[in-house]
Amino acid sequence: MGLKGFVEGGIASIVAGASTHPLDLIKVRMQLHGEPHLSNPAYRPALAGSSTGYNMSLHVAPPPPPRVGPISIGARIVQAEGMAALFSGVSATVLRQTLYSTTRMGLYDILKRKWSHNSGSESGNNLPLTRKISAGLIAGGVGAAVGNPADVAMVRMQADGRLPKDQRRNYKSVIDAIARMSKQEGIGSLWRGSALTVNRAMIVTASQLASYDQAKEMILERGVLGDGIGTHVAASFAAGFVAAVASNPIDVIKTRVMSMKMEAGAPAPPYSGALDCAVKTVKAEGLMALYKGFIPTISRQGPFTVVLFVTLEQVRKLFKDL
Repeated sequence: MGLKGFVEGGIASIVAGASTHPLDLIKVRMQLHGEPHLSNPAYRPALAGSSTGYNMSLHVAPPPPPRVGPISIGARIVQAEGMAALFSGVSATVLRQTLYSTTRMGLYDILKRKWSHNSGSESGNNLPLTRKISAGLIAGGVGAAVGNPADVAMVRMQADGRLPKDQRRNYKSVIDAIARMSKQEGIGSLWRGSALTVNRAMIVTASQLASYDQAKEMILERGVLGDGIGTHVAASFAAGFVAAVASNPIDVIKTRVMSMKMEAGAPAPPYSGALDCAVKTVKAEGLMALYKGFIPTISRQGPFTVVLFVTLEQVRKLFKDL
């Protein structure tokens, strides 16, 4: 029974991750937009690259990058890099879901069943919300530790296209990314930002899985809908919104720490750690910078969570008698 939970969660997570990958890529690009240490940011005003004229002589700093939305980011990615660029890093997404989400979904299911055993509920239904949150925190933390190498590779592959061509890493696949990181930067680089990844995963898993179960139970108990697609979709949207609000600030910092690149001759990397990244981000771009990419985050979390749980419920029906 425990193994089946891992298989069911893994299948649903891979389907959801692969199908919503372009939205995740746009979210990453938006979270990285505006970093002050980039000498040649990818999305800048059309005239910002001019090195001649009045501004040059007066040493006037270039204007800050314009605000961008998910549609304009997506359009510019397609225009500059081609349609296929929307799926940059999809192999890393599949590996990440295989490692991270399979672990967290299966472990969450095991903990729910274990903790509800004494109450006589075999499925884990009607477990107190605090227990569901605790199960999510534990499952998310363990899953993130297992999947961090694929997470680092995914972020780098998604962010690569925004860098100047001479600074791009040009990983061929997630395996190439992990191999090159290990060789060039050491094995430890595969767990860069792991503390952030674990914290984010704990928050996402606790908020997403616990809120889905809680919303589904409330809908069924109050007789609003039956146990079908409508209930699963409604509960999924609620879970996706809660997860997006709770996790976005950590996600922004995690993305920036994982994607940072040590420039040749630079005395130190752009960020010394998560706290340094958070302070510099807020100081340079304001507090709301921690919610950069929120629209694509919620736009991705909604469909991702719906696909995840609707697929999970269908897979559970298929595996019910196994």
